[in-house]
Formats: sequence, structure tokens, C-alpha cells
Amino acid sequence: MSIMYKSTRSNSEKVTASQAILKGLAEDGGLFVPESIPALDMDLQKLATLSYQETAYEVMKLYLSDFTKEELLHCIHGAYDDKFDTPEIAPLVKKDGAFYLELFHGKTIAFKDMALSILPYLMTTSAKKNGVKNEIVILTATSGDTGKAALAGFAEVEGTSIIVFYPKNGVSPIQEKQMLTQKGANTHVVGIVGNFDDAQTGVKNMFNSKELAAQMDQAGYQFSSANSINIGRLVPQIVYYVYAYGRLLEKGELQAGEPMNVVVPTGNFGNILAAYYAKNMGIPIQTLYCASNENKVLYDFFQTGTYDRKREFILTTSPSMDILISSNLERLIYRITGEDASQTKAFMDALSTQGEYSITPEMKGKLADFVGGFASEEETHATIKEVYDKTGYIMDTHTAVASNIYYQKAAKSGIKTVIASTASPYKFTRSVMNSIDEKYDSMSDFELVDELNKLSGVKIPQAIEEIRTAPILHDTVCDKTEMEKTVKTILGLGE
Repeated sequence: MSIMYKSTRSNSEKVTASQAILKGLAEDGGLFVPESIPALDMDLQKLATLSYQETAYEVMKLYLSDFTKEELLHCIHGAYDDKFDTPEIAPLVKKDGAFYLELFHGKTIAFKDMALSILPYLMTTSAKKNGVKNEIVILTATSGDTGKAALAGFAEVEGTSIIVFYPKNGVSPIQEKQMLTQKGANTHVVGIVGNFDDAQTGVKNMFNSKELAAQMDQAGYQFSSANSINIGRLVPQIVYYVYAYGRLLEKGELQAGEPMNVVVPTGNFGNILAAYYAKNMGIPIQTLYCASNENKVLYDFFQTGTYDRKREFILTTSPSMDILISSNLERLIYRITGEDASQTKAFMDALSTQGEYSITPEMKGKLADFVGGFASEEETHATIKEVYDKTGYIMDTHTAVASNIYYQKAAKSGIKTVIASTASPYKFTRSVMNSIDEKYDSMSDFELVDELNKLSGVKIPQAIEEIRTAPILHDTVCDKTEMEKTVKTILGLGE
């Protein structure tokens, strides 16, 4: 069956998967969604026998139906190879009754690698399929991890260039150094004076500018996105929840058809939305626990049915979740409105102009699969220490938010629970080591790396070793109001 994609904000535009990947955002500002969520066309028990790459093919062939088998296998095998430091790609590690799905074994040691390793292959294949002659300019805002993963994925990829905006004071020192040391003549990194939501709004405004699009087309460029608004990011994320279920079957922890829970640390909502899609494909996921840090806009939404971004933006030690506008929530809103594009657009317009919207009680009833939870900074750090003291396992701050919600809510259910472990503790060494003992605070970032290695026994990832002595290659900083001007300068477009 061929799956077409439509916008969450109008019913007019229908495109193929490859066209949706190239566009990134629909022309009306909406997000592309499949016309229907396909059912997994295999016996659940068979998942126990599949490798990560085989699972990826079984899931992605259903969504990317205009790709040939050869094209899809080329993308999958190009992405999930020895760039990952384990052949399992996403190991499932059992600690204190919970199953940590380690999504950080890729090139940049964060879960964004799971999708951004394959997106350049999907993008270049899509460009060929659609006869694109322009250079594709990947334009992306990052709260820390997407940026480096996208830069690494697209560096030196022919026919593309990439521009990443990040909040200058809103990422960890390791995250920032990873981005600023990125090699590749086609890579550009810009710090903005502002927060992640400012960066994301600036990027969306550029996507929506017809004038800028015309100027770029004239110069031989066109925008696409590596953010999680791109369906080419969301579809590969569905894979690892299907794979996790297969691993629980293989380990004998579940019988086919028996449910599992998932707990996902959530900022932009794409990671937990992928689990929701997996559930709707037929994976027996009982409850989706949406774990927030102190920027608990999603927790409040699931409690009240009102999404309200009019609140203080808090800088936390889990910076990839420091987000008040969760773009991917729009895809879920579209679904619970009964795929009413005009209603979805009205909600998004209200969020943009008034800073909030409220769903109806009937829509809220359709969110029964989701449970919101949030962890304070103190609870996050206490969880890192408690799990380390109990098991010797060291997790990063984002995973700790999810782990805390597991202990708060999911552990009592008696249902096997998978926690999405979204980054290596090596990416947030200071916050992680201070949680274990405050004596570490006097050490430098790379002394902390060595100390974490001694404490955990986990090998220092190549991604960290590479940046110890790497030179800074990107030093552009602009105000949040100057993002478009900066892009024009980078691309050599006249004012």
C-alpha cells in the first residue's frame, strides 16, 4: 500500500514520502503526517529474531513507500554501520527492574544519531528521485544534540550544506565544543543571543518566507530541515521502540502480545510521538510516560488540557529538554481533533498569537495513553546518585528525568518498562559527577571525563576524545533578530 503525506494545517497538499522529506515543513506551515498509520505486517514473535537493520527495513518500508527496496536498504546499511560502537545499535540494559534503551552509541553520543545518521541518505535519495538540481540547505535549530548529530551526518555530503543555530548560553560545554569543532566546508554553526524557542521560531519564519525562498531558488538553493519536524526524522525513531519490544521478546522478558510501558524524556515531543506511532502500528505499548524537567509545559498540558507557553524559561542541567514550544505535539493534536486541519491551525495560531490554547474534554479523552510526569533539578540529581549507588550504572541528566518518572509512576504498574536513555553521561559530565559527589566540581571538564571513566568502567567515547584538542572552527554569534541576515551572509545572498 502506498502511503501519502498531508499537512496538519490544510487538506489541499498531498505528497509522497520523499517529497515530504525534501520539503521538511508543509507550505502552509503545517507538519507532514501519513494519511494513515500503517499496521506492522508481521507476527510480533518474529521481531525477536530481527537485527536493528532488519527491524528498520520492516518499519520504514511501510512509511517510505515510494522508496524501492534497494534504495531503502542502501540508506539503512549506510546509516547503521560501524559509526555505532556496538553491533546492537541500541542495546537494552536492565538495571533495578527497568530496561534502559541506550540510544547514544552513535557518532555524537546522543539519541539524535538514531535518525540523523540516516537522514542524509534519505535526503539525497529523495533529491535524486525528484530531480532536484538546487543545493539543499539544511536549516536547523538545536537545544544541544540535534545540531552536532546533523552536522556530523551532513558534513561533506554532496549537494547539501547545513546551518545550525543554537542558544549561545543554553547548551553544555561538551555539546558546544562538539558543534564548534565540526569539520566540513559545507557546515556552519551560529550561536544566538536568545533561547532554543527563539532559535526554532527564527528557523520556522525562514521556512515560511516566500520572499526568501524565491531569492534562494534564484541562487540555486532550497531549504530543508533536519529538525524533528521532518518526517524523515520521525520515521527512523519509530524503529527503536519496535526493536526494544523485539529485544524483550528475545530475552524472554515478555511473551508476544504482552504489553510494555515506555518512559521518554521529552522536550520537542518527537521522541515520545514515535513511540505513540509504534503503539498505533500494533506494538503492545500500554502507557506512554512523558517525562519533563522543570520546563513542564507538557506535564501541565496532560494534566489540564491547556498548552500554555507563557511562563518563565528555566535553564536546567537537562538542556535538550529546555523547550516551551513542543513542535511535534502538533502531529498529536491533529490526530485527537479527528484530523481536523482547520481546528489544528486555529490552535497553533492561538499558541503563536496568545501563547496558549485549550483542547476540548473529548480531545483530552483521546490522550488516555499518555501520563505526564516531571522531575525537579534536585530529584534529577538524586536519581543519578541513587541508581549509581544501587547498581553502579551512571546515566545522563535527561535519562535521569525519565528514570525519576519511572520510579514515581511506572514502577508500580507491574508492567515491563523501557526508559529511553537519550544521551551518554559523558556529554554532561559536570552535572552527572556533581550528582554523585560535589567534590568533583573543582575539576576541569576533561578531568571529569577521566574520572567518569574510572567510576563507570565505560570506555570514553571517540566523540569525546576527538574534541579534547580539536580547534574551534566556528565562532559566529548573532542576535535572535538577525538570523535571516546571517543565513543570507553565509549563502552569499544580497540584501
